[in-house]
Formats: sequence, structure tokens, C-alpha cells
Amino acid sequence: MRALLLREQKLVEEGPLSFADLPIPRPGPGEILLRVLACGVCHTDLHIAEGDLPLRKSPVVLGHQVVGEVVESGLAVTRFRPGDRVGLAWLAWACGRCPFCLRGQENLCPQAHFTGYTVDGGFAEYTRACADFAYPLSGNFPPEKWAPLLCAGIIGYRALRLSGVEQGGRLGLYGFGASAHLVLQVARHWNCEVYVFTRSAEHKALAWELGARWVGESRARPPLELDAAIIFAPAGWIVPEALKSTRPGGTVVCAGIHMTPVPEMPYALLYGERTLRTVTNATRQDGEEFLALAQRIPLDPAVEVRSWEEANAVLLALKRGEIRGAAVLKVS
Repeated sequence: MRALLLREQKLVEEGPLSFADLPIPRPGPGEILLRVLACGVCHTDLHIAEGDLPLRKSPVVLGHQVVGEVVESGLAVTRFRPGDRVGLAWLAWACGRCPFCLRGQENLCPQAHFTGYTVDGGFAEYTRACADFAYPLSGNFPPEKWAPLLCAGIIGYRALRLSGVEQGGRLGLYGFGASAHLVLQVARHWNCEVYVFTRSAEHKALAWELGARWVGESRARPPLELDAAIIFAPAGWIVPEALKSTRPGGTVVCAGIHMTPVPEMPYALLYGERTLRTVTNATRQDGEEFLALAQRIPLDPAVEVRSWEEANAVLLALKRGEIRGAAVLKVS
């Protein structure tokens, strides 16, 4: 099979991904083999490629928003049959036995594996996965619309829940890429007022199009104090800005896997029982809840579909903030 490999971390301007011919993997007990149809491109892929996150497997096939078709099942797999369409997300496996897993916090499992990071992902013609961590995709979305829901959507949903925003509340979104444009749609479904902070003119236009109450720059102040805010941009300097715009008792959530250093700031920004918290990965329950909700609403992901031969160019466009919504690679 053909696969895109990351052999060495370097700036995406230098083209870190290259094609290679690899053996098609065989599914072991409890595993499934997928023919990949499409795979979303995430900021986490960018952070791995450029070295913001340490390389945990080398070489590695990136891609953790995988939509594929089951072609073979390993021993003891009963959930899926050949021909079923399934999705893979960032969490590839958790032990099920540690204190975190037993508390329903498998996202914090210290032994966890991650798709496209510690195990090979979806930038390939075929990939294998643990059947228990795959999602059945039986709805009407085409593969390119399913793909961004599998990470951008699931992580955004977890961040939205942890923000504590209530129906009809005021929610701020800092950065307006793949996750934020999906969160906005869910929040509007909950009758929330959404305030978007972004520097991109194209992202501002998309935010207005999707029903934002207000759109401005990251250092601007919204017309009303926020009940909660979610930071998707990997820029630590935004943390005090978000706290300044959030009411006492409100919550600011840092939703990214990587962020530049948070600057020193006055205690007064946290005082007033404001909460500052992070999101770390997501659980299968998050995924199941969100994918069902996405079909009920239904969500309409804005996607830019590219051939996987353009993967390096897509990573560069993502770095420059030039993707409108989510980027998806068409593999098969």
C-alpha cells in the first residue's frame, strides 16, 4: 500500500511528509483493517510534524480523523463486518484497568495509544485499529463531512461541556478553525449567543455566516461579559485576554494539545471564582454523544477537500490560517 510517512520532524515549509510503499497491515485479535476513504488534517498533525509534540513513533503515519470501510476483522471482533463504514478518532486504545479508566476518565489513561501518533493513522490506503475504539458511521454524511467530526468535533464538544455554558448563555470562541466552527453550530442549537475572536477575514466571514452574535479581534472586548470561553488557538497570550472578557464565576477552557507559554498575569483576572481548565483528549462516550448529536442537529461541516498528494501543502495552509473550516484529504 501507499502511505505518507513522517520520518523526521521539521517545518512544514520543508515538506516533512513523503510517500512510501508499505505492507498492508493484518488485523490481530480484536482489531479491524480499514480501507481509508478520507482523513481530516488537524492542528495536532501540524504540531507532531513540526516537533511541538515529541515524536513517539518513527517513522509514523499521521492522521487521526479517519473514515474508512472495514475489509477484514481479527479474531473475536463482533461489532463490525466487512463493508461497514467506521470512523477512528485520536484515542486509539486505553487499558481499561487503571484508576483513570475505572473512573470513566480513559482520556487520561497513562498507557493510552493515539491514532496517528503512537500508532499509525489514516494518511495511508489502509490502516488497522482496535475495534472497541472505532465508531460506526451509519448516517448520511459523506466521508469528507464525517472526517472533521472525529476530532475537531469530538474535542470541541468535550470543551463545550467542560465550559459549563448553559442554554441561552454567552460563549466566546478564540480561534475559528475546524473545532470552533462546529462548536458554534452546537452552541447555536442550544440557543447560546456566540462571540468569535479571530484575526482572519475569511474566518470572520464564516463566523457571521454561521450565526455568531459578535465577531472581533482576540484582544477586543465583547459588548457583554462572557459566561464561558474556549481557546482553540495555540497561543498562551490569549489566556489573560479571555479571562478579562469572562464574568466572575465563568470558565475559560484551553482546548488544544499544545500551547505557547501562558504569560504572568494579575491574580485579579482569576479572582471572582473564575475557572481556568484544560481539555486532554476525549473519551469514547464523548464521541458517541457528539456523533449522535451531529446527526440530530444536523451539523454542516465546512470542509476543503484535497488530494492526499497535497498533504504538505495542506499542513502549510493550516499553519498560515488559510483553511476555511476543516481540511480533509481524499485518500481512496
